[in-house]
Amino acid sequence: MPICVHCGQCSSACPFGAIVEVNDVDKVKAALKDPEKIVIFQTAPAVRVGLGEAFGMDPGTFVEGKMVAALRTLGADYVFDTDFGADLTIMEEATELLHRLQSEEIPIPQFTSCCPAWVEFAETFYPDLLQHLSSTKSPISILSPVIKTYFAQQKNIDPKKIVNVCVTPCTAKKAEIRRPELSASGLFWDEPEIRDTDICITTRELAQWIQDENIDFASLEDSKFDKAFGEASGGGRIFGNSGGVMEAAIRTAYHMFTGRPAPKDFIPFEPVRGLQGVKKATVIFGHFVLHVAAISGLGNARAFIDDLIKNDAFEDYSFIEVMACPGGCIGGGGQPKVKLPQVKKVQEARTASIYKSDEETDIKASWQNPEIETLYEAFLDEPLSEMAEFTLHTYFSDKSDQLGRMKNLTPQTNPMSPKYKPPTEE
Repeated sequence: MPICVHCGQCSSACPFGAIVEVNDVDKVKAALKDPEKIVIFQTAPAVRVGLGEAFGMDPGTFVEGKMVAALRTLGADYVFDTDFGADLTIMEEATELLHRLQSEEIPIPQFTSCCPAWVEFAETFYPDLLQHLSSTKSPISILSPVIKTYFAQQKNIDPKKIVNVCVTPCTAKKAEIRRPELSASGLFWDEPEIRDTDICITTRELAQWIQDENIDFASLEDSKFDKAFGEASGGGRIFGNSGGVMEAAIRTAYHMFTGRPAPKDFIPFEPVRGLQGVKKATVIFGHFVLHVAAISGLGNARAFIDDLIKNDAFEDYSFIEVMACPGGCIGGGGQPKVKLPQVKKVQEARTASIYKSDEETDIKASWQNPEIETLYEAFLDEPLSEMAEFTLHTYFSDKSDQLGRMKNLTPQTNPMSPKYKPPTEE
């Protein structure tokens, strides 16, 4: 039986609409109708450059303000920016990277862990790599426990009344939020029934919901995210693109290592930009020379990793970003569907829109975000502190037993593989 990592690309590619994500909008509606509940939305970077397509807008149209306005119209009590969660992820992940580089005990390279489909892929097919994955949670899963701990304290809200809803281009997030270990807020309050994130809906689900409510999306007056978690750096904004996590991490890691802002040739960092499946680059931090790579598409990831294994070349790299979907989250399985001949054009437009958003912000790196600074001063102390580890970090599990008797198959011995080589008689 095939192993599914919930990336949703089958749904995006199916020309007949026969494969669809489980729709969770009714769960959100039920929470909104409950007067006891405080419903909080957070929106992922790629949603704002895909959502407009469902309303006849040009591909890549940046609709952040209208997206927030629509969520308020639908009944949101608060709307926060997952881009802020991306900044928080970078603060922890960049610090973790520097620790790896300066330690002889922690192996390199460090792989990113923001993409839940990639994480599940690694857990299933490459469990030996798990020690290389950053323990930092994804932006959605990092912001949710902060909302139900720090924010709940600040606003004197009973955390059991908070319903965290994430809007994402990714179907794999529906599986990620159910991972049992993502319950830091429940542990914080000693309330086991509290989950960090309660509901996940995709860009497509949100678009259909807006249409069902007869909201004139194009005519909505722009609204802004709520303060506390509404500010984001350019580094946080570019998470939606393949190479974005890599570039954001470099902007902040350089500062952490040298004490200086990243140089201009790091912003933009062109070698990791674009829709190519594998992008490689070299970064110099003082006396550190880092070889990095950004990969999108699990087929490309498998080929890249297999090559590293074959050539025993893991330590040739310091940092590797992997995204399951082509082009990164902008091509997520929950984005508005695109007809095959137009896919590249649409992905290019979405990618360009995100990078334009980065260009238009004065705050380029996560460490420069004033809301990030406030959160650490008031609650987290510093990256990789005890509270940060408790709230913002996770662990992974070997799931290779799901492969059963196929566990030890290679492409050459698997009859389902195009590289299969039938045994020959001696």
